[in-house]
Amino acid sequence: MAISSTIRGKAPITKMVSEEHTSKRNEGLTNSKSPHRRGHVFVILPLLLFFAIRTAQAQTNAYAQPLRLNLHQAIELALKQNPSVQIASLNLAESQKNSAIALSALLPQADFNISDRAIRANIRAGIGLTIPGVPEAVGPFQVFQTGSNFSAPVFDLSLWRRWQASRKNILGADAQRQSVREQIVLLVVSQYLASLHASAQTQAAQSQVDLAQALFDQTSDMQKNGVATGVDALRANVELQNEKQRLIVAQTNQQIALYGLSKLLNLDPQQKIVLDDQTSFFQTPEISADESLAQAYQSRPEMRALLAEQQSLEYQKRADSESRWPALVFSGDYEQQGLSSSTIIPTYVYEAGITLPLFTGGRIHNEIARDDLEVQKIQQSVVDERNQIALNVHTAIAELDSARNQVQVANLGVDLANQEVQQSRDRFKAGVADNIEVITAQDALARANENQISALYQYNQSRADLAHAIGRIELLYNK
Repeated sequence: MAISSTIRGKAPITKMVSEEHTSKRNEGLTNSKSPHRRGHVFVILPLLLFFAIRTAQAQTNAYAQPLRLNLHQAIELALKQNPSVQIASLNLAESQKNSAIALSALLPQADFNISDRAIRANIRAGIGLTIPGVPEAVGPFQVFQTGSNFSAPVFDLSLWRRWQASRKNILGADAQRQSVREQIVLLVVSQYLASLHASAQTQAAQSQVDLAQALFDQTSDMQKNGVATGVDALRANVELQNEKQRLIVAQTNQQIALYGLSKLLNLDPQQKIVLDDQTSFFQTPEISADESLAQAYQSRPEMRALLAEQQSLEYQKRADSESRWPALVFSGDYEQQGLSSSTIIPTYVYEAGITLPLFTGGRIHNEIARDDLEVQKIQQSVVDERNQIALNVHTAIAELDSARNQVQVANLGVDLANQEVQQSRDRFKAGVADNIEVITAQDALARANENQISALYQYNQSRADLAHAIGRIELLYNK
């Protein structure tokens, strides 16, 4: 029973087999004529356990190796797997199908039918009076009919305008899809940079721990030799513990940033990620910041989507207005009719008809007025979007220039802080000063490193913001 209890804790299939094994063994105690059944169970059970263990190991090993990604690979993966991108692509496909449906209304339509009917008609009810000598009813008789009906719009401007409107909707859906792609690229770039930022902070925190550990070791040795006091050793130990605490916080922030990146890439939560662009975070490549607003207005997919929607609404307005015009339709049918399938003869009807709406209860007028309101709303949205684009471009350029200057100042600050730490350690080693001066210098170095990391992160983020403001972030980062 102990073995069976252990097996039941493994998996549902092994639980079922173990219960079967227990029942079979109990049955064998009361029925000694089935020893071969117990033997089969003992042969199958180890095999099932073996395959279950191997399957679990395979699932574990699938995520044992971390996924190494540079920024370009992360963007490609997000554009391939992110649900928002997939939904935008489906919306584009739906717009294309809607356009095909609108086009089908301009093309000939035909259908095929076949029927075999039994008819009995009331003549008196049909003509509303009784005629002497004419029977009250006729039939029943059989009517067999097969053939096709067809129709084709020859002239209908409203259908034509609705198809043109649907074509503009495709352009709008494509621009919205590109807008989603641009937004996802910006999010991935920002999250990747945030992960690099957190990684750099972790490395800086680890460096501070190493410095604090070296100072503590140095102070302990000097205390043993009678050069330093117990207060110096205690002060160095406190500094070491503080730096270890900062390291724990930095490592946690790094893991949280990687979890956010995994969510954007739509990866399995168990899949670990390793960033391959560690060194590029400390580079500040030049980017042309003299892009004109005219280019931003043309490139931003949000603007293109609004303009396409505006054109679609204008076509829709024309379609409603031109529905007052006459519509010419050609239709007819060609069939085989008879009292039975053996007596059928060809029959046909061809006709051309003109439809002209005379009174619609104000429907057309109100539809045109509604379309005017929609056009005015979209015009206001276009003006607002233009102003927003101008704000984004100007803000991104200003932040990029500021971040580049901050990087230069931060780099100089790190160099000076390193010199200060080295000189203070030399003074402490020579007995000229206590380790308060060293700890102060190390704190200044920690702040300088943090300033450098923040400035570099801000520069790279401003660079991405400017590319997004111009509408070329995917072109810049997904080459």
